[in-house]
Amino acid sequence: MALDLNEIVDNFESLDDWDDRYRYLIELGRELEPLDAVAHNDHNKVRGCASQVWVETTVAPSADGVTLNLRGDSDAHIVRGLIALVFALYSGQTTEHILATDAQDLFQKLGLSAHLTPQRSNGVRAMVERIKTDARSAAAAPSV
Repeated sequence: MALDLNEIVDNFESLDDWDDRYRYLIELGRELEPLDAVAHNDHNKVRGCASQVWVETTVAPSADGVTLNLRGDSDAHIVRGLIALVFALYSGQTTEHILATDAQDLFQKLGLSAHLTPQRSNGVRAMVERIKTDARSAAAAPSV
């Protein structure tokens, strides 16, 4: 089930208390499609995250170009929520959209930039960079 970014933003902004926002992030993480145990491998592991994070990328042709479908997991509940948020922004989108979209804008809008530890912020940046690297690779691959 794909998470709707606009709905997430609306829900997030309706919560005044940061404890409630963190609980909502954890709930978003619970809604992630489970990642098969075999996908918890070195190839899918995101470097630069303090927590264990895996991102599995599937490339698919679409009418608009090439899209990336993302699945992921983490050993930390809040990080799973951050993964869900990043996936709502990027998964199912074209490589062009992914490369043109700055996740930091979303994190600023939600106030998350100011409320994440530097370690978590670095982890989010590493995850976004990994997704953008996958998008660049998919965009550069010859069409089949």
